[in-house]
Amino acid sequence: MKLLRFGESGSEKPGAMDSAGQIRDISAHVSDIGYQQLDDSSLEQLRQIDLAACPVVDATVRLAEPVSNVRKVVCIGLNYSDHAAESGMPIPDEPILFMKADTSLCGPNDDVQKPLGSTKLDWEVELGIVIGKEARYVSEENALDYVAGYCVVNDVSERAFQLDGTGQWVKGKSHDAFCPFGPVLTTRDEIADVQALDMWLDVDGERMQTGNTRTMIFSVAHIVSYISQTMTLRPGDLIPTGTPPGVGLGFNPPRFLDVGQRMNVGIQHLGEISQKVVAAKP
Repeated sequence: MKLLRFGESGSEKPGAMDSAGQIRDISAHVSDIGYQQLDDSSLEQLRQIDLAACPVVDATVRLAEPVSNVRKVVCIGLNYSDHAAESGMPIPDEPILFMKADTSLCGPNDDVQKPLGSTKLDWEVELGIVIGKEARYVSEENALDYVAGYCVVNDVSERAFQLDGTGQWVKGKSHDAFCPFGPVLTTRDEIADVQALDMWLDVDGERMQTGNTRTMIFSVAHIVSYISQTMTLRPGDLIPTGTPPGVGLGFNPPRFLDVGQRMNVGIQHLGEISQKVVAAKP
């Protein structure tokens, strides 16, 4: 099932995408798509909805974050060996964890803000994991049972904030609108092999990133299990899992984003999202 939310900020409604790719309004059946709706039992109830009997939503409607009220964004750094190489960093022996502020979350096609003083604004296509039930000390063997589904994430980064000076990753990753995700939450049953998904990112129509989740250093199952050893993962938590090569920092010379440019970001079977860069305002 492909679940989503649509409407202007503050007035979002729950929806689902039918087999023809049309958005259907399912608000008569459920109040929202949030952490309360992500366990296996609740998802099974949503699958029973007759989408053909639900109203069709205008295709031009704004898509919102597919999951409301995400409480944690736990990210994995340097999870593709070729991206670590282009960044000039060693391949990690264990997953590198960092956080993005919840205020960085935005809809899949919302504008990305270039921060005041930004000089090195960068892009990163990433597979996003959405947790479906509380995960604490789970085994790698059982880890996927705790996943509600997957989505596309653009882990927008300001490299000067992240790497220069004191080098604080959270600071470089957490500006408002630095975590667009969606366009839908694709439930895990629809993905036969999450470690075999093509990924891509274009800037102004030019292909920058091409990759596949098979080249992840740490698999989705390993990541969920690993994080659950150090913190409790709760329903609705979002885990961006790292990016393949082709980020702006990796070019020689580096290439960074400016106001007016547009990113198109996609993952096989999960859809595509798109963001325009705008100037942040105080």
